[in-house]
Amino acid sequence: MALLAVVVLAGCASTRVAFPNVTPGAPLRVPGWELRPAGEGPFPAVVLLHGCHGVSASTHDWARWFRDRGYVALIVDSWAARGIGGGCDATTPDLPSTERFDDTAGALRFLRAQPFVDPNRVGVIGWSNGGVFAIAVVNGPSLERARRRGVTLPTPGFAASIAVYPGGCYSLVNELVIRPLLVLVGDADDWTIPGPCAEMVANMRRQGADASVVLYPGAVHYFDVVSQPRTYLPDVGNRNKPGECCGATVGYDAEAFVDARRRVEEFFGYHLGRK
Repeated sequence: MALLAVVVLAGCASTRVAFPNVTPGAPLRVPGWELRPAGEGPFPAVVLLHGCHGVSASTHDWARWFRDRGYVALIVDSWAARGIGGGCDATTPDLPSTERFDDTAGALRFLRAQPFVDPNRVGVIGWSNGGVFAIAVVNGPSLERARRRGVTLPTPGFAASIAVYPGGCYSLVNELVIRPLLVLVGDADDWTIPGPCAEMVANMRRQGADASVVLYPGAVHYFDVVSQPRTYLPDVGNRNKPGECCGATVGYDAEAFVDARRRVEEFFGYHLGRK
């Protein structure tokens, strides 16, 4: 746990931090940004997990939004920790899934050690590639697989999770979250297609999980990125286009964005018990 610098982002103070992840025998130091509300706390907190394009202006905007609503916000920069400039290109090798899981667990441990954070009220939110790890850290089978390789989350773990157009729903479609989960995805998303996410949530709900999914009509990937025009990215890897290999539609959707912000505020406000 080390303070590296204080930087100013869009007129708002943000503290640069770094913390060890929890990889057994070879922990990696992971950089990030921490934003906290005024006052002594203890405050609820939210861990933010970026997508394959890395930490963006939108990630920082979400962090400030959380801070302004009384949360400590911790952005985890998994790409900078590994010298990755961006992981969306089809030629970029995928990281083992354990690595971002271990980064997220390390972020939880870091926050729990801060005197201004309530250790029982920490949530996680992830976008795209980060979304599947936001699910994994509250998923019973994923936590058990982690335990078998020597990784455990400090009790009680994350209190709630939100996944925004998450990748990897297909890999968790028959598993079961043990904490409340909210999934937000556009019904026209051709990069992280909504079908597997809807199926995953339906299967989990049948098993008694507190899980829900919202499909936004006509919305695509990056529907919450305010500066993103609707366009087609031809070079990004896309497992849903095996014959073509690449390409996905992205773009901001104002209606979906406003509703997503409302749902995120209500969901974490309820499950993290913001004071």
